[in-house]
Amino acid sequence: MPTPSATHRFDEDFLKEVQQGSEQNLTRCYQCGNCTAGCPLSFAYDIPVNRLMRLLQAGEKHAVLSSKAIWLCASCETCTTRCPNEIDVARIMDVLRHMARREGLVAEPPVRHMWDAFLSSVEKYGRVFEAGMMANFVRRTGRFWTDADLAPVAIGKGKLGLRPHAIKHPDEVQRIFARFRDQR
Repeated sequence: MPTPSATHRFDEDFLKEVQQGSEQNLTRCYQCGNCTAGCPLSFAYDIPVNRLMRLLQAGEKHAVLSSKAIWLCASCETCTTRCPNEIDVARIMDVLRHMARREGLVAEPPVRHMWDAFLSSVEKYGRVFEAGMMANFVRRTGRFWTDADLAPVAIGKGKLGLRPHAIKHPDEVQRIFARFRDQR
């Protein structure tokens, strides 16, 4: 588990960027541990949520953005719900994923590939086209046979459409993605 080093320099700009991006006051966290205790995925994290919050407060940019925890977070908001200080921890994790991506610090590439495949599908079709998204994910990761046995079952139950769904006002979705690109 990363700890502040003796040569640590508090990165105030990093802390301000996270607080501004998430609209959360990180100084309100007093390390009670409720977020970690309730997190259904904490068993898989390299850094527990409350420890991640402490590293944020300490301005440990590299340790935080290099963490697998920010990529494995399911954004279920259990941490947010359990926080006695009403800190939206899930929102902070989302901001951290975006920051890590911009910095090129993606600790869990398959998660990033799934995210990219999902967003690509939504951008192209206006909503997720499951079969296309999975094909895109497989192409990006090279995981050709992972869960391949599930496709026929999902198709048979009508859970995996072979054609994209039509939506109303696809131009609205395009404007959202254009606005996102303009902000980068």
